[in-house]
Amino acid sequence: MSESFDLIVIGAGPGGYVCAIRAAQLGMKVACVEKRATLGGTCLNIGCIPSKALLQSSENYEELVHKFADHGITAEGVKFDLARMQARKGEVVGANVKGVEFLFKKNKVTWLKGHGKIVSAGKVEVEGQVYETKNIVIASGSESVPLKGVEVDEKQIVTSTGALELEKVPGHLVVIGGGVIGLELGSVWRRLGAEVTVIEFLDRITPGIDGETGKMFERVLTKQGFKFKLKTKVTGAEKTEKGVTLTVEPAAGGTPEKIEADVVLLAIGRRPYVEGLGLDAAGVALDEKGRIKTGHSFETNVLGIYAIGDVITGPMLAHKAEEEGVAVAEILAGQHGHVNYFAIPGVVYTWPEVATVGFSEEEVKAAGVEYKAGKFPFTANGRARAMGDTDGFVKIIADKKTDKILGAAIIGPDAGTMIAELALAIEFGASAEDVARTSHAHPSLNEAVKEAALLVANGAALHI
Repeated sequence: MSESFDLIVIGAGPGGYVCAIRAAQLGMKVACVEKRATLGGTCLNIGCIPSKALLQSSENYEELVHKFADHGITAEGVKFDLARMQARKGEVVGANVKGVEFLFKKNKVTWLKGHGKIVSAGKVEVEGQVYETKNIVIASGSESVPLKGVEVDEKQIVTSTGALELEKVPGHLVVIGGGVIGLELGSVWRRLGAEVTVIEFLDRITPGIDGETGKMFERVLTKQGFKFKLKTKVTGAEKTEKGVTLTVEPAAGGTPEKIEADVVLLAIGRRPYVEGLGLDAAGVALDEKGRIKTGHSFETNVLGIYAIGDVITGPMLAHKAEEEGVAVAEILAGQHGHVNYFAIPGVVYTWPEVATVGFSEEEVKAAGVEYKAGKFPFTANGRARAMGDTDGFVKIIADKKTDKILGAAIIGPDAGTMIAELALAIEFGASAEDVARTSHAHPSLNEAVKEAALLVANGAALHI
């Protein structure tokens, strides 16, 4: 007879493995199904972690070549070893996935190796073996969205997976899609010498973030060497001995043109991965976008089956999935787990970084809320000047009547770290005055947050 569990989680990405660990901590007998040879899902294996490793390596190189001279540091004959960069990336990934495996052992989570399929409520099949369980959590993640006429081979035409494994720097990298993934990976290869062209269907990059921040981001990336073709669509891709010939035309229709590339990165988004999970047989309902329908407690329409992360509605972010994993585990344990989606930050790990939380100014306007906004530039921040990183600003939006913070956007050095302060402020319902009256260390980048809050609360900052 097969082993039975209190909970089986399908997928060992950030949402799934965190859910499994938290449930085990709460006293449940837990198994986690993962078909990869390693734990950690897309994020740890072929996404967040390896991309940040290459981003760091390429940024170190660019600083040495282009920025250190301003600090009185000179070097001759500087070169990079791409093979070593790739090897280091692998070492970083290896350490992280081994860490998850250790956590499974520590918390007595059983790893069921293989493809998981729901037979029915309470039954999961893994490689021909059926396991019984009181509850099932689907955390199967997402996959790259394909584009008609652009056939991915992960060599000449790549997704983020192939873009992380290139063995040489392409002469011309064309990125289809002006979102987070394309801009981050475009940054890696531009720093290492590639010409980078970004083709975006819409009239702006990073759609969904604060408009003013997005415009500044585009200007900064253009200054760094990016080329942008906005309001443009790709209608075909022909592979040649030299590379790839793309056919593009205006998004609204018009005269087509050809663009020659050595490598093309297809990064137009991601979609829920639900193939082969047995959802039809189990009767689990999907919405019009192929996402699993869930209620407030992450339950599907089938009793005992839950879903979290990229397969349900909401931003496809690892930390969002983690929060949902903890919440559903606590709900199953009889506690009151919840996720405040309003306080989930989003970050673009280029340099400068871009980070947002809460509502954008456009969203506040559309909602008809009376608001006030304060924007403080890093050019007026002492620490940013000392670092030589003065591009960008901190922007805070608050309710005009109550002063409660509604949203924030930061473009600048370490924005991804700085945004945590404002996410915490939103989580606790803080006002702009609360942040403005909090002492911030000097000299620090976070003083820019205080100054932006002063502009909102008092109508005047101290250093501009």
